[in-house]
Amino acid sequence: MIYNNILETIGNTPMVRLGRIAQDVPPTLLAKIERMNPGASIKDRVARALIENMEAEGKLKPGSTVVEASSGNMGFGLAMACAQRGYRCIIVIPDKMSRERTQMIQAMGGEVVIVKTDLPPEHPEAFMNKARAIVAQTPGAVFMGQFESQANPEVHYKTTAAEIWEQCEGKVDAFVMGMGTGGTISGVGRFLKEKNPDIRIIGAEPVGSVIKPFFDNGEEIEGKVYQVEGIGEDFIPDTLHLQYVDEMHWVTDPQSFAMARRICREEGIFVGGSSGSILHVGLKVAKTMRADQRMVVMFCDGGERYLSKFHDENWLRERGWLEE
Repeated sequence: MIYNNILETIGNTPMVRLGRIAQDVPPTLLAKIERMNPGASIKDRVARALIENMEAEGKLKPGSTVVEASSGNMGFGLAMACAQRGYRCIIVIPDKMSRERTQMIQAMGGEVVIVKTDLPPEHPEAFMNKARAIVAQTPGAVFMGQFESQANPEVHYKTTAAEIWEQCEGKVDAFVMGMGTGGTISGVGRFLKEKNPDIRIIGAEPVGSVIKPFFDNGEEIEGKVYQVEGIGEDFIPDTLHLQYVDEMHWVTDPQSFAMARRICREEGIFVGGSSGSILHVGLKVAKTMRADQRMVVMFCDGGERYLSKFHDENWLRERGWLEE
């Protein structure tokens, strides 16, 4: 098949059985491999959806500038889409993100503005506010708003969830995902709950994020810095629909990185840290399930964008996180 452009190749990613790393838990574990998207992450789906949504609304026109606040994967997805569409692209990224993410966005023609990670959300230089300020100062600029646009969870409802359901032939008992914007867990959770309300929708939450305390008891806490990238937040996004989530579990940075490295070494799947977070929680929950059940975990991106961080043993050793 010949595609008209690279954006048409987004989606229809493979589902892979985890045969070694999950051999000691009762249910079958399946991983949705989102690194097989052309931009090597699940955010390609949302980037295309946001671009197409803004074009349909007449907000994006020839000569427009796309601006977004991103931990990196959305930034690269948007840079890819902008390159194909001919838009200028400016991405605001917190400084804790790996240098590979910045380099990838720049290689695709995007411009990167780096801000401090530990600023409170209300600070004018915090990454969301910085992005909005750039829009205000740039003629023809459009803010994508992945944390507020309902096109985000909607694209996961229409594509990601539908693919999971078809690939599993309707046999899904649990789904595990991390939460950044919350778009994936909300869209997939809504779809699966409509098919079968008994399917468990499970969130993996990095220690330091504010989402789990809010989910558990409505507590609003101040977020703390953690090193795993792409999941967790210091505010509750509008794109996170908690009514579709059944439970959440904490996961630490060392647990996330150790599991991501195990996925590489035991399954031959090159993943990022959030995939480690998700599978760590998935294996924990899987111990409570039966042998005739099936769990789907999301592997969100590829490991090549973390070579200078947890895939570097020196980086881990400096933090005391290098596992034997």
